[in-house]
Formats: sequence, C-alpha cells, structure tokens
Amino acid sequence: QVQLVESGGGLVQPGGSLNLSCAASGFTFSLYFMNWYRQAPGKERELLGAIAPVGGMPSYTGSVKGRFTISRDNAKNTVYLQMSRLKLEDTATYFCEAVPTDLAESPLTYWGQGTQVTVSS
Repeated sequence: QVQLVESGGGLVQPGGSLNLSCAASGFTFSLYFMNWYRQAPGKERELLGAIAPVGGMPSYTGSVKGRFTISRDNAKNTVYLQMSRLKLEDTATYFCEAVPTDLAESPLTYWGQGTQVTVSS
C-alpha cells in the first residue's frame, strides 16, 4: 500500500521556523523525484521545490527561495522541508508529491494528505 504521510505542521509566529517531513512507504522511494507544494484557502496549489532521486541538488520557486530548504534521506524514505523566516502568507496546507523516474515500478504519481502550517502572531 502506497503512502505519503506529511507531519510537522502547526502554528508558528512570523519570523519563526518549522520543519516538515514526508514519510514514504509502499514504493521504491529512491526512484522518485520528490516535490513539495502548498495550497492556501481559495488559491491554486503552488509548487515550492523539488529534489532529484539520488544526489541531486534541490530546486526552488521564487516565493520560498532562500527561506526554505528541501532535503531527503533515502535510507529513511523521507523528504524534508525546512522552513525559516516564515511569513503570514506562508499559511497553507503543505503537500509532498512523488513523481516516478523511468526506472520506477509504476508510472503513477503519489500525493500525501497534507499538513497544515499556520503563521500567526
């Protein structure tokens, strides 16, 4: 059974930090690109960044570049999103996505259920 489970969300003050995790199971994690997205109420889902399956440098979109860091631990089947200098506008539900490489056992893309991050004073 394929699962992506995000955790680590919560309430944080502006300027604070929060670390999210996305634990994968049921597929060969090291054969998948991992992406982080977020979606605020009334807005479209926004891609934050991505990390290649093995040894790749993460890439980020403009809105979080320099404040967020994506990393992964293939031994733990987990991808991380470290968020710093959080702003009110970072409030959203955060999701991870697994996108298969050509070597993956399935062509399907997987999503987690999301974790809520609220930035408020």
